[in-house]
Amino acid sequence: MERRTLVIFAGALGDFICFLPALEKLAADGGVDLLARSEYADLVPSTVMVRSVECHEITQLFVPGADENERLKSFFGSYASIYSWMGSGQRDFVRHLQTLSDGTLRIFPFRPSRSRVHMTHYYLSCLGEKNPREIFPIIRLRSDALTWSRRFWQHSALERKRVLVLAPGSGAREKNWPIDFYKAVGEWWKKGTKGEVVIVLGPVEEARGERGELWDHAVVVRGLNLAQVAALLLRCDVYLGNDSGITHMAAALGVETIALFGPSDPVQWAPRGSNVRVVSQGVPCSPCAHSVMKACPHRKCLTQLNPHGVIGFLEQVVEKFAAVGTALTT
Repeated sequence: MERRTLVIFAGALGDFICFLPALEKLAADGGVDLLARSEYADLVPSTVMVRSVECHEITQLFVPGADENERLKSFFGSYASIYSWMGSGQRDFVRHLQTLSDGTLRIFPFRPSRSRVHMTHYYLSCLGEKNPREIFPIIRLRSDALTWSRRFWQHSALERKRVLVLAPGSGAREKNWPIDFYKAVGEWWKKGTKGEVVIVLGPVEEARGERGELWDHAVVVRGLNLAQVAALLLRCDVYLGNDSGITHMAAALGVETIALFGPSDPVQWAPRGSNVRVVSQGVPCSPCAHSVMKACPHRKCLTQLNPHGVIGFLEQVVEKFAAVGTALTT
């Protein structure tokens, strides 16, 4: 019986998209069991099996005496190797996992402590790729999600129209471009290109009660799984969003992507893809530390990023379509 590899990864969606090339490298050598957010099962290679990182085996690693637990010995001892990007600063977690893994463990900090290397390169460097080339994440698209997106396009009367997808949220409000700026862009798109606008609201926006009432004359989607989001993004013409997991997805899918960066560091977090433009205001205090971002009184890095400038970049994309005769999505 094949002994599989266990990978433990507790990051959010943007982190995980950056991690995908490293996961692909591990999966190329055999089967992988991934303990992460269960919804990531929508995005991984077929040789990767996903379970929630909030499982019994992981929570017990923080409990005294875990290294004597027979159930845990059987679970972790069954793996040929274990890679963890979780818990490197938790002494008991590390000690228990080292004992239970029987010497097959490699554990890494979730993020590099000093270097500003891009996160995709960092995760690959943990696997021995010291000077990795620029590599793009690969997202696997499910056939049922592609069927859903085709029907959604038809039902929403999006066929034969230029479609701009806006994702105005992220995991942290401090990284979000002002909502009125997004509305201005959406209004320009409909008038200037005679196209349609699709607004993607994620679970964070749902939890905050942002139900889409602000978006007149736009198609608002919510409650999608990641496979559906990926299939929807693949059909659009242009995507505009903040530093967020959805933006990383759009970039990885090869969509024309405009990523708005304020307090985040694009050196570490710029979305990777073949058609990505990172737009920032370039204020002196940006990028900034997480604690500074949370306490910032002005958010000039985003509030001074004028919609007219962003519209200028969208105009360039539209001109690019015209120059190469890009067909409308169907």
